[in-house]
Amino acid sequence: MKYLPLNKQIFIDNRKRFMKEMKPNSIAIFVSNDEWPSNGDALHTFKQNTDLYWLSGIEQEDSMVVLFPNCPDPKYREVLVLVRPNELKEKWDGKRLRVADGTAISGIQTIVWLDTIDAMLQTWVHLADTIYLDTNENDRKASDVASRDYRFVAEMKAMYPLHGYERAAKIMRKLRAVKSKEEVAVISKAIDITDQTFRHLLGFIKPGVTEYEIEAEIYHQFLKRRATGPAYHSIIASGDRARTLHYVSNNQVCEAGEMLLMDFGAEYGGYCADLTRTVPVNGVFSKRQKEVYNACLHLHNYAKSILKPGISVVQYTDKVGIEASKQFEKIGLIKKADIKNQDSENPAYRKYLYHGISHHLGLDVHDLGTRTAPIEAGMVFTIEPGIYIEEEKMGIRIENNFWITKTGNIDLMKNIPITVEEIESYMKKSSVKSKK
Repeated sequence: MKYLPLNKQIFIDNRKRFMKEMKPNSIAIFVSNDEWPSNGDALHTFKQNTDLYWLSGIEQEDSMVVLFPNCPDPKYREVLVLVRPNELKEKWDGKRLRVADGTAISGIQTIVWLDTIDAMLQTWVHLADTIYLDTNENDRKASDVASRDYRFVAEMKAMYPLHGYERAAKIMRKLRAVKSKEEVAVISKAIDITDQTFRHLLGFIKPGVTEYEIEAEIYHQFLKRRATGPAYHSIIASGDRARTLHYVSNNQVCEAGEMLLMDFGAEYGGYCADLTRTVPVNGVFSKRQKEVYNACLHLHNYAKSILKPGISVVQYTDKVGIEASKQFEKIGLIKKADIKNQDSENPAYRKYLYHGISHHLGLDVHDLGTRTAPIEAGMVFTIEPGIYIEEEKMGIRIENNFWITKTGNIDLMKNIPITVEEIESYMKKSSVKSKK
């Protein structure tokens, strides 16, 4: 890992929170993600199962976490499973975690090797009545690939058909959505890196620069500040390409007179930042660009004013939609008649704002949480309204990250330039410095 070690108390507390939600005499088993093959003998970069990471801080492949709070032997109430180090393999791929390493990272005292776990697991499972297994229940899950967690479910049910089974993901969705102060501190570190990177970019952007050069600068700035890397594929979209929400080609030239939409964020200690800013390539917004940008910023600030405990994401999105209709009428995108005669299932504003306003943020960019239950204090959300105008070849999105409090929210990105005046001023100053 590139980042500095996190406080193991984060993971100790997370395990306590999870075990408190378990049924009496139950066991929970979490397995790591697959190592996915590429071509030949190559592998894709390994990415840990974020539920397992949330419980342990372990990023290594072929790992497991077993929680059995009612185990008769206290030694096995929390178990971390690691792959046994292999001297020959380590010559190729580097050192694997030892017992002391696993305990130092996770706070788990009992470490067993993967090649011994089957026999031990059989004993523990026979003592339990209920087995919690983990699957991906993220609302945005789109893959049909039979990943390791789903294969493990099938194996366990075949081997232990008479046990009761429960969904670990149901508990994880509830617990992971509400962040501790320690978790927010790590997110804030990822945000700080993202902030510094954005300020650097404001001095780098100019007519003629390519989208991929900007992406390269992001990657460089992240790594030099100990980030793991980008939390997701950076979106660097100039001109009309900004209307494509998940544009990741990043292969075109940024032209004078265009606006540049940049959606990027650092990953640090497993936790993600998620920033979007739209800036003028030549450093100055045109009159129309400023008008549309300020309308988008108004929506951003309105959303900020209503994102608080008690409202659901669905209700909150509907309210922002009503405000968007008003703003879009003001800037000439829709008319009163369009609003009056609109289909309630497809309101008029959706032509120019066709995505959600907020999502949970944490270990995953689209983190665990529900859009229908009331928002709670401790949750972390993005706020990211956008305006996309096909006929003007224009796309604008503005995004910050917010920590929900008992009475409202805290803008974790409040120091990052966001207004037209702030962006223009910073780009001007940065341009002057670069010429010296």
